[in-house]
Amino acid sequence: MKKILYFSLFILLVASSCKHETDFSPRKINYDRDVCAQCLMGIAEQKWAVQAINNNGDVLWFDDIGCLNEYMKSDAWKKFKGNGKVKIWVGDSENEGKWLDAEKAYYTFGKHTPMGYGYSAVAEKKDSSYSFQEVLKRIDEGKTMRESFLKEHKMMGKKMKMNKKKSN
Repeated sequence: MKKILYFSLFILLVASSCKHETDFSPRKINYDRDVCAQCLMGIAEQKWAVQAINNNGDVLWFDDIGCLNEYMKSDAWKKFKGNGKVKIWVGDSENEGKWLDAEKAYYTFGKHTPMGYGYSAVAEKKDSSYSFQEVLKRIDEGKTMRESFLKEHKMMGKKMKMNKKKSN
């Protein structure tokens, strides 16, 4: 009887040691190798960066909240998320080096961000700030600085000229 009890306890200990606790805490950026999962640009500034961590502890990086929004619409995001939890952290644009829970942060609009969406995360609510869900909705509605950003960086010029030639 003792052997069965000891064997059962041993199996229980082995099984419980296999239980995986995911570390959802924010990670440090490896500036020489972490790139945005959406636009493939290197993460250059933590104050605009976003990181998503899944149940397996895998991390996806984004250089702008707008890139995260676009990626969240993809099959790759569904695969990354699986049936589990995803924790999203955003860089605090006012306190370099600090990470904010994306769902609890507030977002202001109007600053130049790496991909031109114009939303910055802050820890405290401002007069004209938005929630995480409001920012995602606003980006989907086109309420961004993206078009002027693309024009400024001459990323729309050739495409626009080609469209004009086709219509003539």
